Amino acid sequence: MKIISYNVNGIRAAMTKDLTGWLQQENPDVVGIQETKASPEQIDQKALEALGYHCFWHSAQRKGYSGVGIISKQKPNHVAYGCGVKEYDDEGRVIRADFNDFSLLSVYVPSASNIERLDFKLQFAEFFRQYIIALQKEIPNLIICGDFNICHEEIDIHNPKGLKNVSGFLPIEREWMTRFIQDCQLSDSFRALHPETQTFSWWSYRQNARAKNLGWRLDYHFVTQPLMEKVSNAKILTEVVHSDHCPVVVEF
Repeated sequence: MKIISYNVNGIRAAMTKDLTGWLQQENPDVVGIQETKASPEQIDQKALEALGYHCFWHSAQRKGYSGVGIISKQKPNHVAYGCGVKEYDDEGRVIRADFNDFSLLSVYVPSASNIERLDFKLQFAEFFRQYIIALQKEIPNLIICGDFNICHEEIDIHNPKGLKNVSGFLPIEREWMTRFIQDCQLSDSFRALHPETQTFSWWSYRQNARAKNLGWRLDYHFVTQPLMEKVSNAKILTEVVHSDHCPVVVEF
């Protein structure tokens, strides 16, 4: 089973860059999508359905903003739209698909361009930590994929000393991620398999950052312990260019 997480930074724009052709070639079983920036009726679902996918979207109230989705070859038993908190659900931050043996969440943690949004980001993050702890009591096998807008360790960012005071690599954000992983008993699948590999999943559009590989690893597959034993591969597809992010893959 192959699962991909992909912040597409606007699914309509990504589809003009042959996202569907790439999906056909890559042939994942499930894809968690972030930052769709579209309502369901604006997405070319027929093109995705033609590849054999069932499509589920949780869009933001604000047009052209945020939004998450899951597409899956197997139809889920149940799909949960949102997390039950209006201020987060209005921004389209979380969607969950339940299958027979596991549940997959696609999450888009807020970015923080100012102090108010940093407070919002940290509030969401702390809520999400508690949400996952509670969810595990009901569903022990979880795959949590998405753009967390946080680099966890120094290896996950190209300039750890120069960027230590920038949101996405703040000590308080990194400490939250450590607590999230520990308290929820999760494994960062890529880092577990590649403990010393520096690979990024996002590059700024500024300063020719992608060509220079001045990147950040913001995109993750967190896996609960029983499932981690079944992980056979985890990789970051840096050569795939539909977005300022690239896809991250986990295989079971």
